[in-house]
Amino acid sequence: MPLSELELAARVLQDRSQPVRLDAWRRRCLEGLTTPARMVLSLIPPVGWSPTFLAPSVAGTAEEVLEHVQAVPRSRIRAELAAIAEHQPVPSWARHLADDTELRRQIHRGLTSLYATLLEPYWTNLTGHFTADRTVRMRQFLNGGVEYLLAQANPRWMRWNPPVLDIRMANGVEYDLRLEGQGILLVPSLWGTRTIVDNDAVPQPTVTCPVLPDQPLRHLTALVREPCPAKPADAVAALLGGTRAAVLNAIATHPGCTTKELAALIGVASASASEHATTLRAAGLVQTLRHRNSALHSPTPLGVALLNEGTRART
Repeated sequence: MPLSELELAARVLQDRSQPVRLDAWRRRCLEGLTTPARMVLSLIPPVGWSPTFLAPSVAGTAEEVLEHVQAVPRSRIRAELAAIAEHQPVPSWARHLADDTELRRQIHRGLTSLYATLLEPYWTNLTGHFTADRTVRMRQFLNGGVEYLLAQANPRWMRWNPPVLDIRMANGVEYDLRLEGQGILLVPSLWGTRTIVDNDAVPQPTVTCPVLPDQPLRHLTALVREPCPAKPADAVAALLGGTRAAVLNAIATHPGCTTKELAALIGVASASASEHATTLRAAGLVQTLRHRNSALHSPTPLGVALLNEGTRART
């Protein structure tokens, strides 16, 4: 959900209470903001209400979701901005947004520009962290079921009190999400440290939780220092062996597998599987997370791309 993540990144960009280690990223982003992008930022305060039509809970590429924003009905724009105005000031120009076609085009250009500046350089790395987070969540579900999964999702800001999910929002509002048999969609975020709920999302409410709850900002800091993934030429050259190729393929086919499971899949000793996974990780093709006493291996986007290229080369 790229625009949901963009909304959170926009809040972090403006929130001076965040650690100083993000200041370099802030300066770089602020210098590149266009006038339409700054208009969008004026609708997304660091803390407070923002229009959900700017950040729909829709999965897809950034281009696909931006097209979805273009199709938002004028009645929804008008209703959401009126509801926000009851809680906080909105820019004077926003009163004309629903009925001004050119103004809506500017907001669309602003969203596109904001995504290109704040997220696009890091999106490949971000999706790798999302995949790794999903691996941990699935292990939590398998080990303890839904109740354990929800209890661990964001324990500082969210508490599972059956049948209610008690959530403390960033603006201090206490929110009770009553599931009553209705499912929810957990959305990992690297920019959001608190839980965010979209109860109007279709077909089910979405609940945004931080990835890797141990130290999400540590991973975020690494990303903003290195916008593009490194080119691991030497490490990739070391993959030109049948066993390592089999290890990468097994991890891609069984994301989230433990070292012991990986060894069984390819028929080698656990120590050998661990060594090969370490080399793949150094090449940026695999990501490994510690969960309890296990190492969980998942492919990175670069690893998947390499396998896909290899498949196309053989056909």
